Amino acid sequence: MTMQPVHITYLNGPDIERLALTDTEILEAVRQALEAQGRGEVVIEPRVHLVPRDSSLGHFNVLRGVVNPLRLAGVKVVGDFVNNHRLGLSSEPALLCLFDPDTGIPRAILDATSLTAMRTGAMTALGGKYLARGGSRVLGHIGARGTAYWNVRLLNHLFDFDEIRVHSRRPESRIAFAHTLSRDLGKPVVAVDDWESCVRGADIVVEATRLAEPEPLLKTAWIKPGALVVPYGTMSAVELSLTDIMDKVVVDDWGQCRPGLPLGALRRHVDLGRLTEQNLHAELGQIVAGLRPGRESPEETILFWHRGLSLSDIGLADVILKKAADLGLGRTLRFA
Repeated sequence: MTMQPVHITYLNGPDIERLALTDTEILEAVRQALEAQGRGEVVIEPRVHLVPRDSSLGHFNVLRGVVNPLRLAGVKVVGDFVNNHRLGLSSEPALLCLFDPDTGIPRAILDATSLTAMRTGAMTALGGKYLARGGSRVLGHIGARGTAYWNVRLLNHLFDFDEIRVHSRRPESRIAFAHTLSRDLGKPVVAVDDWESCVRGADIVVEATRLAEPEPLLKTAWIKPGALVVPYGTMSAVELSLTDIMDKVVVDDWGQCRPGLPLGALRRHVDLGRLTEQNLHAELGQIVAGLRPGRESPEETILFWHRGLSLSDIGLADVILKKAADLGLGRTLRFA
């Protein structure tokens, strides 16, 4: 039997940049993937980690999943290398491979570095859409890592904040971060010198730090009643008492948060039994699909912990591939 030739699409970083995805395109792609998750139409394997030497210096995350409505399976390898900025390199370089889930045949290879940042920002922003108070006016964002820009940009797209505060450990990074955001959003973004000034009184708090080891730098007492808190650092920066003030705790995927798995903002809360599958309110996909309620009153204080979903990579990649085909971008490579 003669084998059919197989070709795959290759999209590099400049190709994806030229697509100029809009905020709405990014948010809708991830929203649809979350809805598929809520309806049980996806397969998500918990991420695994590959640590070359010392996790605090750098490691790889490997994410795997299938989004059946899109007829796509995907495997993404994304680095997390804190000192790459000293070499003029991205701290979170990523590669995404897509496959046909019915045949296993490769479909595409994408530079997923910017895709990772965009889909992470979309997850944070969609958490805000369903879980933050309507009319939230103040955002406090800790961290200036690769995904931070899209957290702020996409949240602002939904809320058009009156006040945006940012903080990170290095003064030069937070000042540059605030300058970039001010330019792109067309409004003042203030770089503040400490965690408390950034967090206290904010309607939405995002903690996206990269710590070498867990350290409770985000104090529970600073959280405004009725706020939404979104911590997703690899190493926890929150106090154990943070979940005590929450009316609801929502995650992206309990399978990646359950006991026995390493790392994550609420790892100790899970391992100590403070957060369990029984007292968890919902996965965000269940809320997006209308199967569980999101925010039900302005008084609720809510926490959303997302660890990173392969399905959001796949959902956004599907939109990228279709737009690239329409614009004639990318290369076709012979596989077999």
